[in-house]
Amino acid sequence: MTKIFVILIFALCVEAVGVVFLSKGLKQIGEVQSISAREIGRIIVKGATNPSMLFGVALEAAFFGALLYLLSQRDVSLIWPLTALGLVITALAAKLILKEEVSAVRWAGILLIVIGASLVRYSEKAKEKPAPPATTVNPIER
Repeated sequence: MTKIFVILIFALCVEAVGVVFLSKGLKQIGEVQSISAREIGRIIVKGATNPSMLFGVALEAAFFGALLYLLSQRDVSLIWPLTALGLVITALAAKLILKEEVSAVRWAGILLIVIGASLVRYSEKAKEKPAPPATTVNPIER
């Protein structure tokens, strides 16, 4: 389980940085001015040539690959709830890389996410514990 958890944390870090770079790239491209073929074409061209966007997409693809591996190894009911920890890492990455302000209320929500992920992780540990050996009664002792 430790190997799975290490891969998950690495994947979530990659995903968090990817989201931050996507956000940075989108801010560099600018807002959509109108819904027209010309404007959509402009956004696509700018996005396809923006280094932040390309780096963010590459990191998201790496995260997706790691997620596929993790889902092939463990139950989705374990892996998917633990991906919520990515929200914690994303908030930290946004604060450190984009210098975003994260309010106390958001940190409280993040704490609740950590508590929930801890409960999911605890449930997996409890499932891994071997059942106590069944006691058998020796027929001679009766």
